[in-house]
Amino acid sequence: MCCAACFGFGARATQAAPYYVTVAGLGGEPDYEQRFTALAKDLDKIFKAAASDAHVYTFTGIDATKAHLTDTLAQIAHEAKPEDEFTLIMIGHGSYDGEVYKFNLPGPDISGEDLAILCDRIPAKRQLVVNTTSASGGSIGALQRPGRIVISATKTGTEKNATVFARYWVDALRDGSADVDKNEAISALEAFLFADGKTAAFYQSQKRLATEHAVIEDTGKKEGVRAVSAENGEGLLAGNFIVLRIGAAQKAANDPAKRALLDKKEELDRKIDLLKYQKAAMSANDYKSQLSAALLELARVQEQLDK
Repeated sequence: MCCAACFGFGARATQAAPYYVTVAGLGGEPDYEQRFTALAKDLDKIFKAAASDAHVYTFTGIDATKAHLTDTLAQIAHEAKPEDEFTLIMIGHGSYDGEVYKFNLPGPDISGEDLAILCDRIPAKRQLVVNTTSASGGSIGALQRPGRIVISATKTGTEKNATVFARYWVDALRDGSADVDKNEAISALEAFLFADGKTAAFYQSQKRLATEHAVIEDTGKKEGVRAVSAENGEGLLAGNFIVLRIGAAQKAANDPAKRALLDKKEELDRKIDLLKYQKAAMSANDYKSQLSAALLELARVQEQLDK
């Protein structure tokens, strides 16, 4: 049975603050340099506009160095609280020699192992790492751990061609259609599915063989997968990790009078999803009873939010 504490679904004593770090790595060519920088700046605007309490750090060009990234993650490790949420997005090129993944940066590159060490020091229990680089699948083994969602643009480190996944990841946060369940919040899972679908469509439209296959891992125990389900255990944390609120949910998050209600609603959403993953290990009566109670409470909270 899934453990709620393992997924960070417990009640939160204080309001959680989001931390966003976006890094556009070394382009190598002017076209890539401009593309990576533009995508990072788009994310910077999106995240800064999304929440009044967001901590947003964006590095592009000559500022996107290992030293700057290390210092920033160390600062977050000092400031962040366990109830906060941390997101790291890497855009650019990566390399994999069969053992070690490296994110290509101006000056010294940074390895997946080094990134994992830095992220492990951040006390936020809920973390998201989105690696959109080539060969990014080679970083999953180092980065995965319970409580952390790892998304990579490639399924292995051997998919070494430049990727287009980053473009569609950004689009997922700009496009309301990524919010499939219409709860006015785009989860990590929704953004992953949107970007993966758009990436596949890109290669089909170009009549090219796909050279990237995005994967996700959010149990801390397995390799990345292409599809998530209660059966393989993947997708529970990602489905409840809100990358971006939109519409009324965004307004409520920035309204002190409604923020507590929104936190309660999102906590109930997590509880309901957890129940669905636990269904096979529960009696039918127990499952129905707990689900009905949670749905009733969710309806009450939503009614208060809508006033």
